Amino acid sequence: MKDNSLDFLERFVNSASPSGFETEASRIWVEEAKKFAEEVYRDVHGNSIARINGGGTPRIMLAGHVDEIGLMVSYIDDNGFIYFREIGGWDSQILPGQRVSILTNSGRISGVIGRKPIHTLKEEERKKAVKPEELWIDVGARDGKECKNFISVGDSVIMDRGFSRLRNELVVGRGFDDKVGASVALEAARLLTELKPSAEIYAVATVQEEIGLRGAITSAFGIAPKVGIAIDVTPASDIPGGDKKIGGDISLGKGPVIERGANINQRVFDILRKTAEDRKIPYQISGSPRGTGTDANAIQISRGGVATGLVSIPNRYMHSPCELVDLEDVENSYKLLAYAIEEINEKTDFLPF
Repeated sequence: MKDNSLDFLERFVNSASPSGFETEASRIWVEEAKKFAEEVYRDVHGNSIARINGGGTPRIMLAGHVDEIGLMVSYIDDNGFIYFREIGGWDSQILPGQRVSILTNSGRISGVIGRKPIHTLKEEERKKAVKPEELWIDVGARDGKECKNFISVGDSVIMDRGFSRLRNELVVGRGFDDKVGASVALEAARLLTELKPSAEIYAVATVQEEIGLRGAITSAFGIAPKVGIAIDVTPASDIPGGDKKIGGDISLGKGPVIERGANINQRVFDILRKTAEDRKIPYQISGSPRGTGTDANAIQISRGGVATGLVSIPNRYMHSPCELVDLEDVENSYKLLAYAIEEINEKTDFLPF
């Protein structure tokens, strides 16, 4: 990846964006988009949209969701301990002992997620999975009154984990699901400014995917694309215990994953696969017999229907504070999308038969 793109990705991943509270990350995405896009705007839902090659045909939408899973303050007791509810789908076993940042009107407040120590757990408690209501956040407040001076019910919470480089082009961070997809949408649009597309391209950082694909619903309706390609992450099976019989043979470093199935327009899939082969871009294929659980679901059935595709970046340890992706997969994803879109024009037929 180019240094400027990697710098953007690091800043983007380090920003906060729990579903419904995406402002900080969206601002970074918008600032980057303004460096090359013809028009950058936001809608009332919070989606951020960058347009290039205005007036081209057909209209193509690239969508990666900017929101991440998080927590929300639900109750502060008299002793100053903070109870919370989950934003999105957490494995609650990950939460005890995590350092967190509470996003308040006056800035980030540091805290830790507490649980009774193992020394005081009863035997039957040790055998049971922990429930979110058995956990709390400790910010060091003397009592509830002090705590309520700077923290309010409804404040959102993120894990206090940042972007870090590992070996062999692997990077780890909180919220690669799906800031990496939103960054790929942006980078594909940036690359397309150097190519000669016929299409008008809308790169979108959608909101509230983790709580029901909500931003994709509104942005796809507003843009009304003929073609829509969602960019997300997908679980890698190259880990101990990874079940390839269920999730397929998906590995980091072997290229973007092109989806097939009912949620995908066959012609869009064919264009993506042919482009990968012609450009010698490594790729992997995954099959989804039903909906994919991504923004592609919402895009496909918007208005009168959209020719939809899905490109995913392999991701280890999804929905945890330590998600891993490969930078080569990221770069190959936006190259694949840009070169595929360059092949599409107003004569391209997306009818299934």
